[in-house]
Amino acid sequence: MFDFVKLLIEAGMPYMQRFFLLFILILSTLSISGCSQKFQDVNDTLNLALFGNEDTVLSQSEINALPYASMYAQIEGGPQAFLVLGLVEPINQFKTHPSTRNQFHSTESQTSSLTTEKQQLKWLSSDKGMLVTQSGRLVKTLNLPHGNLSYISNLDNDPVAIGLHQSNAPQEWTRFIDWQPGYHFGYTLSSRFAPGEKQTIRVNEQLIDVLYIIEHVTVRELDLDFENEFWIDSNTGQVIKSRQKIAPGLPYISTTILKPFA
Repeated sequence: MFDFVKLLIEAGMPYMQRFFLLFILILSTLSISGCSQKFQDVNDTLNLALFGNEDTVLSQSEINALPYASMYAQIEGGPQAFLVLGLVEPINQFKTHPSTRNQFHSTESQTSSLTTEKQQLKWLSSDKGMLVTQSGRLVKTLNLPHGNLSYISNLDNDPVAIGLHQSNAPQEWTRFIDWQPGYHFGYTLSSRFAPGEKQTIRVNEQLIDVLYIIEHVTVRELDLDFENEFWIDSNTGQVIKSRQKIAPGLPYISTTILKPFA
């Protein structure tokens, strides 16, 4: 398969044609084989064909031609990758008392049978990596090289989700997180959000008016501070770009939404 991909590249086949051809190829291969080594071979092939070690940059026409929502993502120190939205998962989140850590971590503690439906977007890369976002916040990752975020509590009260473009949006937020590798469970993160600064950014060859917002984060147990950055649409509050540290000791992840989920 590697020889086949090299032929496509040497022949000058456009990126998007390679994307569709190899997408079909990987599905065909996985449907006839349960072998983990074969799966790894396919992923290595996709890495060669689509990503490699250089930044991936697509034109507006290539991005718009895809029937899927898409984004750029970049782990600090690594190349920029192109990700597509693989799954939208509705989540029924029960109202809970936010007074104790155990209640934050348990969906069994319910004060009401009423639920509010949320959506988590699962963005896929060619190397089996996954970024999961909720209202633009990275809430979970899988198969990243340096480590992964496995849980965030209290997402209903995240000011990013509520809408930081609104004048009455909350400016503080506390949650608990779990991450790997290692046994990192129930660390307390407290955030303060600085007032938004108006900017204009270019995304997918279009100019967008945004509010640039800095989130100051303190990890109580580690006496550690860091900052997250968000560029949100000044009209809708949608996160267009971000630079987020998903957990202490892990690198920043930058995201840019190219084609939003409708």
